[in-house]
Amino acid sequence: MAEGAVCAGCGFRLEKGDGILRAIAPERRKIYERFREEYSKIRRAEGRGSPDPAYYRALPYKDLSGRHSDQWAIRARTYQYLVAHLLPGEASDILDLGAGNGWLSYRLRERGHRPVAVDLLTDALGGLGAVARYGGDFSLVEAEFDRLPFVGREFDLAIFNSSLHYSTDYRRTLAEALRCLRAPGRLVILDSPVYKRREHGEMMKQERRRQFEAQYGFRSDSISSIEYLDEALLGEIERDLGIRWEIHKPWYGWRWHLRPWKARLAGRRPPSRFWILAGSLGAA
Repeated sequence: MAEGAVCAGCGFRLEKGDGILRAIAPERRKIYERFREEYSKIRRAEGRGSPDPAYYRALPYKDLSGRHSDQWAIRARTYQYLVAHLLPGEASDILDLGAGNGWLSYRLRERGHRPVAVDLLTDALGGLGAVARYGGDFSLVEAEFDRLPFVGREFDLAIFNSSLHYSTDYRRTLAEALRCLRAPGRLVILDSPVYKRREHGEMMKQERRRQFEAQYGFRSDSISSIEYLDEALLGEIERDLGIRWEIHKPWYGWRWHLRPWKARLAGRRPPSRFWILAGSLGAA
């Protein structure tokens, strides 16, 4: 992967702009125009991001804006668990997929790893353009999950950072991540919603779209993202791709732990779980 490299399949030349390697061909870029516009509108309405570099450097431990402190508290516990149990001890090449504003890559770089941050969004508040506020020296790549601009076998670990649920085809997306890993590499899925039953995920999906339509005037479904995982689907992926899953369940506190009971008492669908899923190839 380098500026000026040419894809042997389509002839597209990689170019760099604002420190970001642009790896989406023009005809593919059009597919995401509406998604980018709607996603950015939602993020602005939610008050995401900040012009203050201190905001980004405090993540995930503290949300200096005060707008989404509960969410970042979950992210912080997920990250702490990742560091304690799943990150390699030695300096490693790590693919940060769905990097957003780059906070995870920034933290990984602080720990001596060599991250590459990948995302579709490149704006200066919630996308890869925000990385300039860290002053970190790691690679930034604008690319699709299913068309990663890497030769293959270049990374020790691939992390889907609250992002796998944006995939439109989990098998294709995970297979592409696996292609980029050198043996005995593994992939890790962070902060994507997991349900016991598929029907509960579908209920969440419809609730979310109705909410967005009422609040923003659109359903936020321009890309047919799957938006959740369920236990049966994890088993199917394990069978089809040969991935062996390890399920990790960080402790997010009593308030989070009691959510299923509160939902049951209120007659609502079960809430999602935020398991950490670590996948590797081969038998246990």
